[in-house]
Amino acid sequence: MKTVGIICEYNPFHLGHQKQIDRIRQEFGPDTAVVCAMSGNFVQRGHPALVDKSIRAEAALQCGADLVLELPVTVSLSSAEGFAEGGVQILSRACDTLCFGAESADEADLMHTADILCFPEFDQVLRRFLETGISFPAARQAALTELGGDGQILSQPNNILAVEYCKVIRKQNANLTIFPIRREGSYHAQTADGENPSATAVRTLMLDGETWQPFVPENARELFTQAPLHTLAAGERAVLGKLRTMTDEEFEALPYGSEGLWRKLMHASRREAGLEELLAAVKSKRYTRTRLDRMVMCAFLGITREILQQEVPYTRVLAFSSRGREILNGQKKQGWLRNAGEKMEHPYWQLERRCGDLYGLFCIDAPEPGEAEQRRRVRRLL
Repeated sequence: MKTVGIICEYNPFHLGHQKQIDRIRQEFGPDTAVVCAMSGNFVQRGHPALVDKSIRAEAALQCGADLVLELPVTVSLSSAEGFAEGGVQILSRACDTLCFGAESADEADLMHTADILCFPEFDQVLRRFLETGISFPAARQAALTELGGDGQILSQPNNILAVEYCKVIRKQNANLTIFPIRREGSYHAQTADGENPSATAVRTLMLDGETWQPFVPENARELFTQAPLHTLAAGERAVLGKLRTMTDEEFEALPYGSEGLWRKLMHASRREAGLEELLAAVKSKRYTRTRLDRMVMCAFLGITREILQQEVPYTRVLAFSSRGREILNGQKKQGWLRNAGEKMEHPYWQLERRCGDLYGLFCIDAPEPGEAEQRRRVRRLL
């Protein structure tokens, strides 16, 4: 069976995601199995997912996916490199092809860029540019250009992730071919495009009570209509409460806190009244806002630098179809899959349980009760 993997967040699932799945089956045939490695209740930009992961997984299933696996929270809250590494590692066990959207769909250009980033001398050139005080993204583009690549490739968000996927495939020697699809429209567009809406625009419409349904596949509309919504702003006081009670040592142990950034965050947490004011006080051209958001979310969830770097012992199954069941049956003996809600005597399960309990504090209507992970069940499409 041909199996194509997608690393995704589906926050929320929209028409562009449906087009990707349809394009895969047009390219490889209607019997192709689509396996999604999807972020759980916290996404890569350092925010809670708008809708609970179980509902998003079911939406993907209703719209053509066959198997939805959960990206562990330590993968979802990683930088682009860590996010790609975790996703590729999971999908390479069950798939033969990785499909992704990018502003550039030129396979050769993406792989060439990835190869340059893997050059032994790249890190040295990158450090030289960082020492000038420019941001990491700008330094990386400059280093790529100096070593013979096209720095503009890394100026677009989907290209950045696409190149990271290619890098990881090279480094892991993963048995995956790539199938890039040109991403139409803007990744961060605030206004929804009828043909190529951005997840940012759809989230804005949903939160503002505007008409979002035309930008979401019909099979997913009812699921999202009934789903409670979650935002960082709704849980602001909970996050501030955690930050204000952290010790110096706990701030120092946070991921992304190198070069004294943890100390700046610590002082701002004790000085500023609100989360936006706090982040504005720490942000500079050297550090992206997304890095700070991930750092704050890791603080709230109790994820240290050491925990973020630990190997994840298993991957959880969120949803599957009859075709997805075939893939699961072929992987049973490997021992790396667990069902959603399955209890384990392992520290990582305790972390997942904690994150599941805390996610409910971001619900915009009212805080949701804890013990969400214990009640979670695998979604099935019969």
